Amino acid sequence: MATKSFLKNIVIKDKKSATKFIEALEKAENKKVKKVKIDKLTEDVTDNEQIRKIFSK
Repeated sequence: MATKSFLKNIVIKDKKSATKFIEALEKAENKKVKKVKIDKLTEDVTDNEQIRKIFSK
């Protein structure tokens, strides 16, 4: 997920906008979450040099 989507400042200037925002939050709360199956091996990388090597490709 892009950080811009959840770090955005929201300015609510009127009652109509506030109502729409609350309705959108309530609608999102009721959405079901898809289960994700990870079929690849993963590992945590904490070494700075290893991280640089991964992202230098």
